[in-house]
Amino acid sequence: MGTWKTKNGNTKKKISYISVPAQIINSVSSSSLQSFLDNKSSKKISSKFFINLRNPKLWAFSLFLLSILGISLRLGLCLSHFGSGVYESQLQSSDSNGSPKSHLGFAYIRSNTTQVEISNAKDRSLDTGVEKNETFGGDQSHLITSNGNVHDDKNYEFWKQPDGLGYKPCLDFSIEYRRESKKIVAERRKYLMVVVSGGLNQQKIQIVDAVVIARILGAVLVVPILQINLIWGDESEFSDIFDLEQFKSVLANDVKIVSLLPASKLMTRPSEDGSMPFNASPQWIRSHYLKRFNREGVLLLRRFDSRLSKDLPSDLQKLRCKVAFEALKFSPRVLEMGTKLAERMRSKGPYIALHLRMEKDVWVRTGCLSGLSSKYDEIVNIERIKRPELLTAKSSMTSNERKLAGLCPLNAKEVTRLLRALGAPRDARIYWAGGEPLGGKEALKPLTSEFPHLYNKYDIALPLELKPFAKRASIMAAIDYIVCKESDVFMASHGGNMGHAIQGHRAYEGHKKIITPNKRHMLPYFVNSSMTKTEFEKMIKKLHRQSLGQPELRISKAGRDVTKYPVPECMCNQSNTTI
Repeated sequence: MGTWKTKNGNTKKKISYISVPAQIINSVSSSSLQSFLDNKSSKKISSKFFINLRNPKLWAFSLFLLSILGISLRLGLCLSHFGSGVYESQLQSSDSNGSPKSHLGFAYIRSNTTQVEISNAKDRSLDTGVEKNETFGGDQSHLITSNGNVHDDKNYEFWKQPDGLGYKPCLDFSIEYRRESKKIVAERRKYLMVVVSGGLNQQKIQIVDAVVIARILGAVLVVPILQINLIWGDESEFSDIFDLEQFKSVLANDVKIVSLLPASKLMTRPSEDGSMPFNASPQWIRSHYLKRFNREGVLLLRRFDSRLSKDLPSDLQKLRCKVAFEALKFSPRVLEMGTKLAERMRSKGPYIALHLRMEKDVWVRTGCLSGLSSKYDEIVNIERIKRPELLTAKSSMTSNERKLAGLCPLNAKEVTRLLRALGAPRDARIYWAGGEPLGGKEALKPLTSEFPHLYNKYDIALPLELKPFAKRASIMAAIDYIVCKESDVFMASHGGNMGHAIQGHRAYEGHKKIITPNKRHMLPYFVNSSMTKTEFEKMIKKLHRQSLGQPELRISKAGRDVTKYPVPECMCNQSNTTI
């Protein structure tokens, strides 16, 4: 600010400004000039500086220096940009010459100890550091509210989480159960061995039941043996998939667990039994197996998948939940991989997870048709004729009757219509889990045309990341399980063990949103061409109003699995803390 004379001789104080490029301001922010200007305590220096501003020669010299500095900075920026472009070009060239690359186009290049991640996918950017959360190819602005719900201006209702009614995990065992525990964990004479079969979620069901059976018998449980799957050739052992130490420590006060039989029992021929009936009660188990322990000391169980009764005393139901949700954690490397993929999916906002049951064997076993074309219908029918034993119950029903009865998986077109009717935004990112669908990519076209940001684990992981698990079907399923469980919205197209397990797990962790397709009631509206789009969407929302993950009592129907419906045995709120 200086003093200026006007034409009439009066003096006025006016403020004068210097126009300086932004780059120069940034560059001098830490310079002596900036320190000089910030030093308001030095009145003498400040006074001299402003007096010198009146000197025209100083003005001209200062502007000249500023111009030179500005030109130098601009030239430097251009050279820097050019250099980075050349470097990126070199990296991309290096990538094309064999660097590991995923379906999304990520390339990882190591330089000394630094790992550089480059994305060259045009519309699937994973750029971070922006205020508006951009999806891999979409654009979703959202806000996480205080209760954990995702608030979105346009799509709030779809991402909104259900009201858990205050239910939280509550595994308070009775005094009698705790008293018996001291005697059971001290057991050293009776040993239970089990062989579990099937895929990951079948294995989990059997492991949960094995712990409960060991508790009923008061026996020591030997770490379950995983039978090699003849279809997938998976040779994984228990500790490859699950955290063995977690399994032992969490259940230390319920059942004693050992990795191997003691030396004194190694030469003992175990008493083997494979005749457990369905819905076997604790009384049946004690009456049939305790005598065998007295003779051999070791009991071996096979083929007991889902044979233990689902309606057990309260303490044993709590034990089931404890095993399923707290003891059976995945091994560190599996958990790390699954968590990494879940974080990548959520890096730009909320995401949907789908478990699609559209594999060839699923259509064969269910007696249903995929809805693709007559070509694929013929493939399924031929396979069904060759292997009639694969077809599940109600073989007298036609494929159309099965579909209208809600016994068939949803195909991609039906999944798409359901999601759109429930308000899923078109730019939502969707993770899909499951095997290769019959018809390959063609089978997924209805989904990708409406929801272009559709990915599976191979799309968001580098080939080298999944390579260690390439021949481990159960581990691959575990990775899918983690990403699905962590999603904001989950839906299974056809129930099944994985869908049920994730439903229960999400309920146990706070009733996170899960869409349970009301197939039997909604499918007639799918074929009703007289309905308008608005009427159709209104009806679909009405049918699913109570099928979005709200607390549902297990005891409302007999035979329900507590690991799918953990309320009320394994969860309680203030109104039922005594249950």
